Amino acid sequence: MSRLREVLRKARSATASMWPALARAYRWVERTAAILQNEPGLDAAGVRRRLSALLAALVRWTRRRHRGVLRQALAHFLLETRRYWKGLFHCYAVPDLPRTDNALEHLFGTCRYHERRASGRVRGSAGLVVRGAVRLPAIAAAHLLPELDATHLAPGDLNDWRQLRAQLEARRVPRIMGRRFRADPDGYLRGIEEELRPYLLA
Repeated sequence: MSRLREVLRKARSATASMWPALARAYRWVERTAAILQNEPGLDAAGVRRRLSALLAALVRWTRRRHRGVLRQALAHFLLETRRYWKGLFHCYAVPDLPRTDNALEHLFGTCRYHERRASGRVRGSAGLVVRGAVRLPAIAAAHLLPELDATHLAPGDLNDWRQLRAQLEARRVPRIMGRRFRADPDGYLRGIEEELRPYLLA
């Protein structure tokens, strides 16, 4: 422990000049987090406007007053914010959309858990690959809306429902054909040949 204390003491002494500036910079991060928390309940456009104004003020404040490590830290913060800018505000426009990667990973982890319990497979099943467009929303709905009733299960638009079923069927057919070919390649090819024979020139 004494060696560890000595290492920590030296590290704190070597970086002592950086901490006041970093503490001031972190207050900007806290203000950003407060805007993204969105306690006033603004829509996506409102949150975007508030955050844009804060970042513009941050840029002016940094250029006017600070150099060195503080500018580097805030420049990195601004760079990462711009990198994720397009995806920052979807959660304010789409109800119940998880706000963070951790929350989203937890949601998909729930989906994997239910799939493992249903199929016994550690890896995703072929059915999940083919019908994921309906399975994942169904599992997510069961997780986010535990009190489901008939009104939730009934299709809202029959035409959309029929179109979705047709799309799922179109994705299922190639897997069926592939499975039949793997089970009996010669028989599969003979069947295709018999189907095409009437169209061949004599």
